[in-house]
Amino acid sequence: MPAVATCLWFDGQAEEAARFYVSAFRALGREAAVGDILRHGDAGPGPKGGVLTVTFTLDGQEFIALNGGPHFTFSPAISLFVKCAGQAEVDGFWERLSEGGRTERCGWLTDRFGVSWQIVPTALGEMLRDPDPARAGRVMRAMTKFDIAALQQAYNEGAPVA
Repeated sequence: MPAVATCLWFDGQAEEAARFYVSAFRALGREAAVGDILRHGDAGPGPKGGVLTVTFTLDGQEFIALNGGPHFTFSPAISLFVKCAGQAEVDGFWERLSEGGRTERCGWLTDRFGVSWQIVPTALGEMLRDPDPARAGRVMRAMTKFDIAALQQAYNEGAPVA
């Protein structure tokens, strides 16, 4: 495992969130697993036997879900970025991770735990790097939940016919 992992702070939902994320990734054929669960002992700080942390991996990236209490909440200033090879992955992650949460423009969503995600097709970067600003601009205006065919259509509009 890498020496750096992301710690996500929850208010009593660490295990539920970890299992939700692992389930979403596995459903789409991605590697994901719940690892160690650390429970409170006699020393606390929570009730004995309650979950303090849960480690889990998504696509080889390690995360720690911490039941830290109500002191901090998530913000879209930090998001988890999922690169998708095709429309089926975009749709699958979008549907699973937004369940009980809310969706935004440009492939952003907030899951039911308050964590922000970006569900992005790999083809998007190629389109946005096009030297023709009109093509890239049309793609920018077409961005909501990513529909690769709609992005490709916006990208190709006005292109010379070969």
